[in-house]
Amino acid sequence: MDIDRYNITGMSCAACQARVEKAVGAVEGVKSCSVSLLTNSMGVEGDADPKSIIMAVEKAGYGAKLSGGEEITSYESDELTIDNEIPVLKRRLCFSVAFLLVLMYYSMGHNMLSLPVFDFMANPAAIGVTQMLLALVVMFINRKFFISGARSLFGGAPNMDTLVALGSGTSFAYSLVLLYMIFDNISSGNSEKAMQLQMDLYFETAAMIPALITVGKLLEVVSKGKTTDALKSLIKLSPKKATILADGEERLVDIKQVKTGDTVIVRPGESVPVDALITEGGAAVDESALTGESVPVDKKTGDYVYAATINTSGYFKADAVSVGKDTALSRIIALVSDAAATKAPIARIADKVSSVFVPAVIVTAVLTFAVWFFTGRGAAFSIGRAISVVVISCPCALGLATPVAIMVGNGVGAKNGILFKTASSQEIVGKIRACALDKTGTVTEGRPQVTEIIPLSGFDEKTFLSIAYSLEERSDHPLANAISLYCKEKNISLISIDDFKEIAGKGVSALYDNKPVYGGSLDFISELAGNDANLTDICHELSLKGKTPVLFAQSEAVIGIIALSDTIKPDSLKAVNELKSMGVEVIMITGDNEFTAKAIASQAGIDTVYSKILPDGKERVVRELQKKYGTVAMVGDGINDAPALVRADVGMAIGTGTDIAVDSADIVLMKSQLSDVAAAVRLSRATIRNIHQNLFWAFFYNVVCIPLAAGFYSALFGLSFEMNPMVGAAAMSLSSFTVCMNALRLGLVDIHDSSKDKMIKADPKINIKESDTMQKTMTIEGMMCSHCEANVKKALEALDGVTLAEVSHEKGQAVVTLEKDVDDATLKKAVEEKDYTVKGIA
Repeated sequence: MDIDRYNITGMSCAACQARVEKAVGAVEGVKSCSVSLLTNSMGVEGDADPKSIIMAVEKAGYGAKLSGGEEITSYESDELTIDNEIPVLKRRLCFSVAFLLVLMYYSMGHNMLSLPVFDFMANPAAIGVTQMLLALVVMFINRKFFISGARSLFGGAPNMDTLVALGSGTSFAYSLVLLYMIFDNISSGNSEKAMQLQMDLYFETAAMIPALITVGKLLEVVSKGKTTDALKSLIKLSPKKATILADGEERLVDIKQVKTGDTVIVRPGESVPVDALITEGGAAVDESALTGESVPVDKKTGDYVYAATINTSGYFKADAVSVGKDTALSRIIALVSDAAATKAPIARIADKVSSVFVPAVIVTAVLTFAVWFFTGRGAAFSIGRAISVVVISCPCALGLATPVAIMVGNGVGAKNGILFKTASSQEIVGKIRACALDKTGTVTEGRPQVTEIIPLSGFDEKTFLSIAYSLEERSDHPLANAISLYCKEKNISLISIDDFKEIAGKGVSALYDNKPVYGGSLDFISELAGNDANLTDICHELSLKGKTPVLFAQSEAVIGIIALSDTIKPDSLKAVNELKSMGVEVIMITGDNEFTAKAIASQAGIDTVYSKILPDGKERVVRELQKKYGTVAMVGDGINDAPALVRADVGMAIGTGTDIAVDSADIVLMKSQLSDVAAAVRLSRATIRNIHQNLFWAFFYNVVCIPLAAGFYSALFGLSFEMNPMVGAAAMSLSSFTVCMNALRLGLVDIHDSSKDKMIKADPKINIKESDTMQKTMTIEGMMCSHCEANVKKALEALDGVTLAEVSHEKGQAVVTLEKDVDDATLKKAVEEKDYTVKGIA
C-alpha cells in the first residue's frame, strides 16, 4: 500500500482532525485518508493530485505540505515537529504567567487580601482598566487560540480552540460591559455599586483560561513527544558520515554522497553507513538497532551488513547495495511512521463523537446560560456556568485516545523487532482465534541438512551427486541450497546442463547430455517416471523419521534420493504453547508429505496439520480456517506464502531486515523467532486495553464534568457548589495529559512475559461460521500412491464450491471441505473420471 504523507499545521483537537479527513476524502482520486493528531501528519492513499489535496486542506482552514525528502532526515525535519513546539509553548507560558501573576495580584490579592496598590490605582475604575489591559496582553500572547478558534467557527467546523476562545472571549466581553457600568456608577456618585461590580469582573478568568490551556498543551506536547521516542531514536541512529574508498584513497564523506556500488570502510566502534555486502575482512556486528537482538552477529566476506548496525570488533570493506531511503533502517522508519498515519478500527467510535462534539458543547453552553438566566439566577451566575461548560469540555482527549497508544505500542514493537505496517493490523492481531504457520523457516530453522544419499538405477554416488548438484545449484529453494552446500563441501564437480526450469512447488528440470533430468518431490517425479511401490516405501520410511526425500530422475529412470531433515527452532514449542494459552488455535501448513509434516508438528506441539499443500493451496486453507475460526493470522516468509498472507486477516512475515519490503505482510518479525508471534498478540492486547482505558477516561471525563460545570448536580441534589471557570480550564488542560501519560505505561509492558496471558473470550459469531462449513468424506478405491492422491485432489478442488480436499491413498479416502453444497453425484463423477472408484460418500 503506497501512502503519500503530508504535514498538517493548525490542528488543535479531534474536531480539526475530522474536518481535514472529510475535506480530503471528498477530493477526486482519494481512496482513503487518515489524519494523525499525534504527529500532525496525514496519510493519503490514491492517485489524487497533491496540489488538489493541499488546496482542500487549506480551504478547510489548515495548512498542508507534501512530506518531501528521499532521505531519513526528512522525517526529522518535516514530520517530528513536536520538539519545535515545546520551546514556543514554553515562551508563551512564561510570558503569560508573568502578566497573569500581576493580574491576579490586582484581582484577588488587592480585592480579597487587601494587598496594597498605588494610590492613583486604588479606585474601582482604575483597577478594572488595569485588569483589562493585563488580560489583553495575556490574550494577545495566546492569540493563536483566538485566531484558530474564530477561523474554525466561521468555517463551520468549530474546534477546541473555538471553545477556548469562546470561554475567554465571553469572560472578557462580560467584564468589559461591567467596566463601563463601573464608570457610569462612579460618574453618578454611586461608588458602593461600582465597588460591588468590581468584585464581579472576569478579566482574570479571561486571561487564566488561555494560560491554563497553554499549560495543558505544553504537558500534552511533552507527553506526546515521549510517545514518539522510539521513532526519534531510530532516526538518530542514522549515520551522518561514511568512509569510502575512491581512487585508492580513503575519504570521509556525507552519507548523502554514498552511491550504490561504492566501497565503504568500517572500523571497530563505527556504524555501518549503508546496507552493503562485505568484500574483504569480517567483524562482530551489533544489529540490535534493527532486530532488537543484543548479541553481536559474526559477519564474514559474502555476508550482508545493514545501515546503523555497529561494528563491535574487526575491520571490513563492503560494497554499498542499498543507500538513502532504500536501506533497511530507512524502511523501518517508514513503516513505523506510516503506521501512525493509519487508524485502528477502534478509533471510529471517537471519530464519530468528535465530529459533533464541539457544536454539541456550544449548544449545551447556550442552553445552560438560558436555563439559569430565566430561572432568575442572574447574568453573572449564568455566564459563569456557560463559560465553565465551554472550557471544561475536552475533545483532545478523544482525539488522542487511540493514536498515542498505537504510537507507543508501535515503538515497543520496533524495539523488539516487531514492525506493524498499519494501526489496523496492530489491533486485529490481538483478536486472532487461529494462527496458521508455514513450516520451513517459521516453525523450523529453514536450514535443512543432507542426512542420506541413496543412488539408484546403477548410478554411483559421485555421478548421481554431480547431476543433483548441477540441477539444484541454480535453484533458490532451501532444500536446493542445502544439497548444493553438501556437494560443495564434498568437492563434487558441476556438469554442464541446458534448458534449466524451476516448477513452483514441485521441482526442477534441465537437459544433460541431451536427456531430460529432473529433481523434486515424489509426486513430481512419479508424474514423469511413473509409480514405483518400492520407491514409495523408501520415501514413506524416510518421512516417518521426519526427513524430506528429494528424488532425481533421468529420462524415465529414478537415479537416486537425497534425504534432508530440518530441525525446529528452539523457541517453536514454547511459542506454540503460549499461543494456545491465549486461546489461539495453531495450525501448520506445509508442502511436505503427511508423515514428515506430522513429525515436525509433533515436536512443535501442533495438533492440526495440512500437508502437501502447494503455495496456491495455502490461500484456500486460510480461507477455510476463516470460516471455521473467524479471525486468522498467517505466518510465513512473505514471498512463497504471499497469497495466504494477503488472504489472512493478519499476515506476518518472519525474516531478517531485508524482508521488511514484503508488501503482502501486515506485520514483519525481524528476529525470525516464532515467539515474536505470541509477543505481537500480547502487545496488541495490551495496546487495545490501553485504548479502552483512554476512551473510557475521555468519555467519562466529559460525561461527568460537563453536567458538573453546568451546575446540573447542584440543582439536582440541592448543593451550593459552583465551579469556577478557571477550575474548568485547569481540568481541561490536564485531561489530554492524563491520556498521554496512560499511553506511556505501555512502554513498561514486557511483551515476552507469558505469566499474565489470558484466554480470549469466545466469539459467538464463530459458531455461525462453523455452521456455514460442510465436509464430506469419500471412500475411494484404486489409489496406490502419492501420484494418485494428487490426481484426485486436483480433480476435486477444481469443482466450484470445493475449498479443500485432503486425500490419503493409505486410508483410501478423501475429506472434502465445501463452502457451499455440492451434490454427491458431482463429486463422484469428478473422481471416477480419473479412473478411480467411489464406494461411498458420508
